[in-house]
Amino acid sequence: MTAPRTRSFRAKTFGAKTFSATAVLLAGVALAGCSSLIAGKPPATYDLTAPTDLPRGGSQKGNLVVGEPVAVAVIDGQRIVVKPDAGQVTYLPDSQWSDRLPKLVQAKIIEAYENANRLKSVGRPGDRLAVDYQLVTELRAFEIRAGQGQAVVELTAKIVSDKTGKIVAGEVFQARQPLPGAVDGPTATRALNAALADVLRGLVAWTGQRL
Repeated sequence: MTAPRTRSFRAKTFGAKTFSATAVLLAGVALAGCSSLIAGKPPATYDLTAPTDLPRGGSQKGNLVVGEPVAVAVIDGQRIVVKPDAGQVTYLPDSQWSDRLPKLVQAKIIEAYENANRLKSVGRPGDRLAVDYQLVTELRAFEIRAGQGQAVVELTAKIVSDKTGKIVAGEVFQARQPLPGAVDGPTATRALNAALADVLRGLVAWTGQRL
């Protein structure tokens, strides 16, 4: 590895103290080494699952493309949101989702449709599908409300005809699950996963009625 080129600076003396650029550089390297030594363990990582107990069978209706849900910055990441009170946002320490939350929810929406087997095909934008409809969603809430002892998931959905560009139908889905015990990684993520499963069941059933 080639050593970085550094400029030499003439030391300036102010009274009894001499400041050297080399000394400052070495001090910075030493501090960086210390910070790496005291770095904590990586956060626990949690995944979400799609429900499998969905009504199956019936006629298969159209090809659907599922875009990534729109989300505000608070939930557009891997951190798990906890709201102690209305208007206050914190994050669960030492815990994270396995991917960016909107991307993770998109994957579970697709998986839920596949588990129901009510569409001819379902995929992401860019997949080689003869698209009939697009599902446009917004993730409004995906959080623990500690003051209420609940996990809350809220998702808006619009079915858009790919041929006309018009909205075929729209709906808001919300689910709440009680949060037993302390707010920790396993408890919080189980409750949020259960709330998401309720939302996805409603979304899949609603889509089947509208197409």
